Order: sequence, then C-alpha cells, then structure tokens
Amino acid sequence: MGNQKPGGPRNVAIIGPYTSGKTTLLESILFATGKIDRKGSVTGGNSVGDSAVEARARQMGVEVNVATTEYLGDSLTFLDCPGSVEFLQESLNVLVGVDAAILVCEPEPDKTIAMMPLFKYLEDAGVPAFIFVNKIDKASGLVRELHSALQEACGRPLVLRQVPILRNGIVTGYVDLASERSYVYKEGNASQIVDLPPEMAEEKGEHRFAMLEQLADFDDHLMEELLEDIEPSRDEVYEQLASDLERAVIYPVFLGSAEHDNGIHRLLKALRHEVPEASVAARRMGAPEDPACAQVLKNYMTQHGGKLSLVRVWSGSLKDGVTLNGERVGGMFRLFGNQQEKVPSAGAGEIVALGRLDGARTGDTLSEAGDIRLPRAPSLEPVYGLAINASNRNDEVKLSGALGKLLDEDPSLRLHHDPDVHQMILWGQGEMHLKVSFDRLASKHGISVDSERPRVAYKEAIRKPVKQHGRYKRQTGGHGQFGDVHLEIRPLPRGSGFVFEDKIVGGAVPRQFIPAVEAGVRDYLSRGPLGFPVVDLAVTLVDGQFHTVDSSEMSFKTAGRLAMSEGMPKCSPVLLEPIYKVEVASPQAATSKVNGILSSRRGQILGFDARPGWDGWDVVSAMLPQAELQDLIVELRSVTLGAGSFTMEFDHLQELSGRLADQAIEQQGVQAAT
Repeated sequence: MGNQKPGGPRNVAIIGPYTSGKTTLLESILFATGKIDRKGSVTGGNSVGDSAVEARARQMGVEVNVATTEYLGDSLTFLDCPGSVEFLQESLNVLVGVDAAILVCEPEPDKTIAMMPLFKYLEDAGVPAFIFVNKIDKASGLVRELHSALQEACGRPLVLRQVPILRNGIVTGYVDLASERSYVYKEGNASQIVDLPPEMAEEKGEHRFAMLEQLADFDDHLMEELLEDIEPSRDEVYEQLASDLERAVIYPVFLGSAEHDNGIHRLLKALRHEVPEASVAARRMGAPEDPACAQVLKNYMTQHGGKLSLVRVWSGSLKDGVTLNGERVGGMFRLFGNQQEKVPSAGAGEIVALGRLDGARTGDTLSEAGDIRLPRAPSLEPVYGLAINASNRNDEVKLSGALGKLLDEDPSLRLHHDPDVHQMILWGQGEMHLKVSFDRLASKHGISVDSERPRVAYKEAIRKPVKQHGRYKRQTGGHGQFGDVHLEIRPLPRGSGFVFEDKIVGGAVPRQFIPAVEAGVRDYLSRGPLGFPVVDLAVTLVDGQFHTVDSSEMSFKTAGRLAMSEGMPKCSPVLLEPIYKVEVASPQAATSKVNGILSSRRGQILGFDARPGWDGWDVVSAMLPQAELQDLIVELRSVTLGAGSFTMEFDHLQELSGRLADQAIEQQGVQAAT
C-alpha cells in the first residue's frame, strides 16, 4: 500500500437493516482483534452490542452500543446502531460524529429497498461508507443481481472489491480485486491465500477492469493509464481507493459471513488503511481547530450512575472536571457495551462518555465558552402515538420528571398534551419504539404506565338557526336568583370558531351581567348535544329581563347555559371529524399500493409528485381522517420493507354522518359515563 496510511483514533458506525447481522459483525471484529476471547451472540444475550435490558429481552438493538478495540496498533471505536426502522434516529444521530460507516446488508436483492434512507443520509452528510454483504455463505443468487439492486438504491457508484469463489453453489472464498489474490474462508480465523481457480481467470479480469474504470472516473492519471493499456501499480490502486472513500464518492463492497468470521480480517485491513483520519470528519463538520469542543451523539440514563453523554471530541483535548457549556464534567469514561472504563482525558477523534451534564442534549456542541454550534442530524417526524397515564395514581407527579429524562435519552420521542381530548400522548416511530420506552420507564424509573389509542378530537356544529328563551329563577329564604335571556343561535362557515354578540337595548339586561351570559354560553359549548365541543356558531343576546334584587352574575350565567342546552338540540347538530393533510414518501414501485392504502382509509388522494432529492421516490398527498391515522405507518412499512414514511398536519374539520358518526357518539357517551 501507499505510505499515507491514516493514523490516530478513528470511529466507525455499524448500520444496516434489522436482521442484517450488525451486532454479530461487531462480535466477530472484537474477536478477530483479540478484544474478547469468546464471541457472544444476540440470541444468547451475551453480546457486547445490544447490551440494554430492553435489547436483551427482544433480541434486537434498541440503542447505540460502543466498543473500542485495536487492530495492528490502530485504535478503532465501533458504534453498533439498531437496525429496526423504528430506531433509525439513533443511527442518524451517531453518523454525525463518525469517520466512516459500515453498511451491513444481506445478500438478498429484494431487501435493498430498506437501505434507501440510510444511503440517502450518508450521501447528504458526505459520510464515507463501506458496504459489507453479510451471510454470503447463505447467498442464493448472483452477486451481480445484488450489485444491481444496491446500485439502484444509492447515489454513489458501488465498487466491488471482492468476487466470490463458488464450490457446488456455496461461497467458499473470494478473489480480492485490488490485490489480485485469492482466499478461502477459514472458520474463526483469517482467510487462507490460495491459487486463483483457473475457471475464474476471465471473470476476475472483467471485474478488476470494471473496478479500475470506476476509479478512473475520479482520477485523470488512472484514466490515462487505462486508455494506454498500462497496468496501474498496486499502491496506486489502493491509494485511489482510499482517496475516493475519503471524498465519499464511492461505496467499496466487501463480502463475508460475520457468524463464521469469514472476510473479517480483510474488512479490518480496509478500515485500518482507508478510513480517513479524524481531522477529515472535523473539516466536514466545520469544527474549529481551537478551542477544544465535542458534540453529544447520545445520552444514556443509567440506573445507578446517573446521566452519561456520549460525545465525539472534535478538536483539542478534554479533561475530567472541565466545565462545558456552563456545567462541570463529573467523570469521563470509555464505554465497552455496558461496561465503563474511567479515563482522565480524551483527545481529538476520540469518543467518550461524560458524566453529569444535565443540560446536554443530543446534537449539542460542547465547549468551555459554550458558543459553538455544529450541524445536527435531521430529526424524524413522529408517526405513531399512544395516550398514556400512570398505572398507579401515586406516580402521576413522578411521571412528568421521568418522561423528561426519557425524552432526553431518546429525542425521537415527542410528548403532547392534547387539550381537546384531555390526554397526554407519547409519539414515536412505531409500536415497538413506544413499548421499549414504556419498559425503560418501568426499569429505570420504577413507573408503570397504561396506554391506549388516542381519542379522536371530534367537534360538533349546527346546520340551522334557532331562537331560544332561557330563564333561571330560584327563591330561597333570603335573596333569590333571577336571570332571563333571549338568544339567537346560528351556524357560521367552517373554521369561523365562536362569536358572541349582544343587541340589548333599553337596559333589558344590565351591562354588568352581559359577560356572565357569554360565560354561561361558553360553558355549554365545551360539550354539545352530541357530547363534543361545539364550534363554528354565533350566539346573539337580543333581549332579557332582570330583578333589581335577585339578579346576579351567577343567575345570568346559569340562564345563558340553560338557553343553550334547550336550544342547541333544535339546531340540527352535526358531528365534525378532523381531517389531516398527509404526505406519504415511498419508492415508486410501491406508489400504487400506497394509493390503495390511503383510499381504503377514506382518504382523498390529491396527487403525487417526485420526492425532491430522492431518485426513484414519490410523495403522495392526501386528505385523511384523524381516525384513520393511528396505525397507518404499520401498513406503509409493510408494503415498502420499512422504507416508507409520512408527515401529517391538521387541515380542517369535515362533517361525518352514518354508522361511523353513530359509533363515535356512542363511544363518547360511554367515556362520559365512566
């Protein structure tokens, strides 16, 4: 190789779809580098990654896990990210602070659609990345087909670095196209070099020339050599591969099987020689050379040690006890799964956890002056919500503080207090995401919660005007109570809200009592004849009577409420349901299925257009009732292998009649009775 091998600590994110084998790859890397003497497994619950209680229980990643190891004297820190799309925000937050990523995938062309969002972020952020095709020993198709499917899913050229060697339809090794050497896999050990099978000579030549052609697109000197039939030196090829990776213009593709330790050493050598040194990512992020600064990639709420903030040090050196953004660091640690090793300091390029930074939020830039702001990861919009409350009423006060810590640890959650339905709704990226959050509330904060579907914020309005008289008269031993009003109630155009007017002449109702009439009317509007808040109407006070002794604000407030309760049922009340503007983003191959899903949910499709900046994607716009939104994301992900998503925004209220209206009114009556 060339003489410009990168040095210093470097950080690599391991990302990829669910079941692709990321955590198994991390175990294999740690075993190959001698960091662990025995590999754990996800199913066995003893892996370095997926170390959280919630991850162990589900045998799947739910948060970022960190492990640092050394390979031939170089320090490499790996950040194992969860694969489920419901925890995608964890990956996006981490990719801000790494020098490169390994995108792990299975050798199944049909599953490449699930990688599109990850490809898009890598390309938008300019993060260098390798592709590791895992489980190659179980491949059922041609690598060429997988290569084509992957290339359709991403925006950078894929540079195939290895060609599989097949024996009886099983991958037993590979030809390295850069070194032109052939290897056979050895279980638990580095691959063994062998002679190139004679029948593969032509195929190897074709693939190597294709690789060189791709590299030549980014280097004029290499292009000239190819045009003149000059074979480039091995060092030149490796240097070009490293340069193209650093500039994030290609995806080098490696093959292997993490379960059997196949292809791991070759991948490690590529990481050691080709992952750019830390200063490259610092320049990409615009980090200053001075003063020292770091950025929060993830917060952990530990049961006994309090809060830990995982940070990437961008420049300078940080020492334990330093004050960052006005808070003193209370402990500095290097993480290895769920283990913590105390360290006194950390330099540029290192990833460590800092203790007791209560004010630090994911994405924050930390410095002694606290005046540096580096780019953050994009925030995913929530797509699934559940109304929650403490199972034990004694925990209601504690729940608020616990939820604050939960949102600090997982910023992809949102908490919304809905005044229309009087519910506290926790929003996230899916049902599993929220279930994991509930488990954390129980395990870390000792609070159990009950959850249910959020109620729909139905309203009601009226169709026709009515004039109504309301009188409240009560005589007791002393002063009595007397209030008498005449109201005109009429509908207003949709979206007008509520208007109160008075046309009292001659003092029929004294001025000081008119606000009380309005208050009585407003009191009634919180629950109309159908059981829902009333909107879009005008109420006019046109006449009334009073008693010099017995009239009071309370008596006129009651008279106003009585007039409304008697008059509103005569106004032909109608139920209104909230309609949301929904925009669904999905690969074009799924657009027709998306249209079908929206139509089946009473959606009014407005049209579709190409998704800006996403080749091969559409955005379908539609109007959809709130009642149909609850599990929309589940169906969308089903037809897009997890790649589809949507945004929603309230648009208007629309009349609802028939069986659905009857069911809503009946349900509201049941809730009111309980």
